Amino acid sequence: MCSSTPASAPLPFSLLRIYTSVAVLLLGAIALIVPSGYSVGAVLLLFGTFALPFTRTNARFGRQDWWVVGALVFYALVGLFEAWSDGLGFRGVDKPLRFLLVIPVLALILAFPPRLGWLWGGLALGGIAVGSWGAWQKLLSGVERAGGYTHVIQFGNISMLTGILCLAGMGWAMVQPHRKQWLLLLGLGALGGVLGSLFSGSRGGWVGLPVVLWVLYRAYGRDLAAPFKVGALAIVVVGALCVYAVPQLGVQQRVHQAVDDIERYVSGESRTSSVGARFEMWKGASHLIIEKPLLGWGYNGYQQGMQSLADAGVIDPGILQFGHAHNEFIDATAKRGILGLIALLFLYLVPMRLFMRQLHSPNLELRSLAVAGALLPVAYIDFGLSQVFLAHNSGVMIYTFWLVVLWGSYQACQHRACQRQLYTKTKTAGFN
Repeated sequence: MCSSTPASAPLPFSLLRIYTSVAVLLLGAIALIVPSGYSVGAVLLLFGTFALPFTRTNARFGRQDWWVVGALVFYALVGLFEAWSDGLGFRGVDKPLRFLLVIPVLALILAFPPRLGWLWGGLALGGIAVGSWGAWQKLLSGVERAGGYTHVIQFGNISMLTGILCLAGMGWAMVQPHRKQWLLLLGLGALGGVLGSLFSGSRGGWVGLPVVLWVLYRAYGRDLAAPFKVGALAIVVVGALCVYAVPQLGVQQRVHQAVDDIERYVSGESRTSSVGARFEMWKGASHLIIEKPLLGWGYNGYQQGMQSLADAGVIDPGILQFGHAHNEFIDATAKRGILGLIALLFLYLVPMRLFMRQLHSPNLELRSLAVAGALLPVAYIDFGLSQVFLAHNSGVMIYTFWLVVLWGSYQACQHRACQRQLYTKTKTAGFN
């Protein structure tokens, strides 16, 4: 829509645009292959915001931008309120503040959007790198589950997200001068991201794949001829069967283990297996939610409440080692009440709704950004079903910075498309 108000239209060779392009490339390329790699590109973007007051831009937020900002601020304020009421100090305000720190980064991206080749290229390189490293760890080093420099669940899910975003970029690749090379690069990035997740053994990222594929089909399916649709479906089915059948990938073992965990939990044999412990944590958190539904217990209150439930024999004491409920939505409600749940839903659903407005745009560059932006919260909702992803630095940094990068790039792309339309109309009117 040409009515949106972007921050500005930077010059093609702006130094700040080159700077943001490099930072965004690093955000995707080295997120999981160096210690705290997800912070490198993010910190560079944050430093770049200090140059904004000294640049000639009409940087300002439009109405849709304020919706994104509002979702970030709302979530941050609820987190800060929990930290204040629970007496958590800096430990409690650290992560909520990051949701506020990305707001000036959004202004930077709106004013100086990165080159899309650098954005998609960084994701593709990141997918290839993490898939290769996961393979080396799992197949050559002999570790049971690849985890890189972070927890295996974080490693697997962020790796999966990287692969998913590479698939979103396929539409952009289709309209590039070197289309075949870009399609190959992004395809390898998608494959590497999925393999990195498989080598980690993290099952949470697999559950939401049908929804991810549905979003991709909604965005690109209508442009594919029937033989391509059948071929794509065949690749997905055959690929899933192969993944399940190859023992080195560990998928078959993890599926059987999950089924066994559920059977043992139902029979009462074990309440502290991988799946059983999650059921037990959800049960305990549900008791706490019923007691304090509005504002929740806070972090410290949650620990004390779970301890009391364990002492009363309601839950198994073996789960007290975990500081959260291993479910983003249950954990948010238990610690921050209904207000916390609403803030979390706003954080995911507001950007998803805004991005999905251009899911069928005839402009494939814009559509790719819309697909990526919609899939980011879809993936996090999936990850959050079995892990509190935003309780980890990597989870917060990846979501917040990719959200503002994708949104700023999406808005800038819309603005460029509107400028081209306006130019074409003006030129046509001149001939008439």
